[in-house]
Amino acid sequence: MTDTDNTIDVAICGAGPVGMALAALLARRGMAGSRIALIDAKSLSAAISDPRSIALSYGSRMLLEEIGAWPIPATAIHDIHISRRGHFGRSMIERSEHDVPALGYVTRYGELVTALSGACERAGITVVRPARVTGHLEHTDGVSLQLDDGSVLDAALVVQAEGGVFGEQDNKALTRDYRQTAVIARVSTSTPIAHRAYERFTDEGPLALLPQDGSDGKQYALVWCVRPETAEQLLQLDDAAFLARLGDAFGTRLGRFTATSSRASYKLGLNANPAATARTVAIGNAAQTLHPVAGQGLNLGLRDAAVLARLLGQGATPEQLAEFTDARQADRRITVGLTDAMARAFAGTGPAQALLGLSLGVFDTVAPARALLAELMMFGRR
Repeated sequence: MTDTDNTIDVAICGAGPVGMALAALLARRGMAGSRIALIDAKSLSAAISDPRSIALSYGSRMLLEEIGAWPIPATAIHDIHISRRGHFGRSMIERSEHDVPALGYVTRYGELVTALSGACERAGITVVRPARVTGHLEHTDGVSLQLDDGSVLDAALVVQAEGGVFGEQDNKALTRDYRQTAVIARVSTSTPIAHRAYERFTDEGPLALLPQDGSDGKQYALVWCVRPETAEQLLQLDDAAFLARLGDAFGTRLGRFTATSSRASYKLGLNANPAATARTVAIGNAAQTLHPVAGQGLNLGLRDAAVLARLLGQGATPEQLAEFTDARQADRRITVGLTDAMARAFAGTGPAQALLGLSLGVFDTVAPARALLAELMMFGRR
C-alpha cells in the first residue's frame, strides 16, 4: 500500500447506474467527492448512447430525487395488467390503490446515465474511465487495485457494482439456467392504453410490454422470454412475421402490433452470489442477476446502493461492510425468490397452468395480497 494520505475511502468498480448512484449517495451522506473513485471500462459517451429500455420503481425515483438525478425523460406506469395466455383469470395492480403518482417508470439507459453522471460531477467524484481493473491485492488496512494502464489505486474499501466479483464464492450462492432467452425490441400498437404495463405469461416464459412514449405516442418496450430455439427463429423473421407472432402470443388488448425496431436477445439465468471479504463487497449485478420478470434487477441494485451509502456514511470500515451484508439479506432473499418463482411457475403446459391462471383472478380479489406485491415491487422488503 502507498501512504494513507493517497488512499481514497471507497473505490467503486462499475460506473453503471448502481455504481454512480452509490457514489452520489456517499457524497450526499457527507463523504468528500475526492475520496470516492468510480472506475469503468466504458467511456461516458458509449454509456450515454446505450438505447436499452429500463424499468424504475417508484422507490428508485425517490432515491434519484434525493441525489438530484430526477426528473429524466420517462413514461409513468399507472397500472400493471397480469395474465396467463390461454387461461381465465387476471390481476391488476393500480397506482390509485397506493397513493403514489406512479407504480414505476420506463426510461432509456442512456437518459439515466446522463442524469447520474451530472450528479456525480456536481459532487466532485473522481471518475477513472475508460479503465479496467486487472488485479487486486487486499491488505489488512485496504485494497490495492491494479489498472490496465499500469497504475495502482489504493482504497480503504472496494465495491464491485458491475460484472465479476472480488470476494470468494458464497457457498450458498444460487444459480439457475432458465433455458430462456429474452428478445427485446420497441414495438408500436394500433390502440395503446396510456400508462398501462402488461406481464403476460406464456408456455415458454413471460412477455412484458412497458409503455414508452415514442414519436407516435404508441410505443412499448418489449421483453419476450422464450426458449433459445424460439428466440433464434424470432430474430430471423421479417418485421411483418415477427409482429404476427407477437400478436398471437399477446392477444388483441392493444389492437394490432404495427411496427417494431430492430431486435436483440440475451440469455436468462439467475446468479445470486453476494460475495464479500473484510474490505470488498458486491452490489447490483455483481451480487445478483435476476430474471427480468417484474423488472426488479436494477431496482434491487439501487436499494443495495442506498443501504450501503447510509452505513458507509458512518465510516468506511470493515465493520460497516459486515453490517451491510446482514441488512440486505431479507430484501435480497425475498426479491430473488419472488422473481425466480414467477419465472418458473408460469412457464410450461398442463392442467396446473389453468389453476395458476385462475389464481390470478383470485389474487385480484384479495386487496391485502395485491397491496403487499405492489409494496415489494415499489420499495422492496423494508
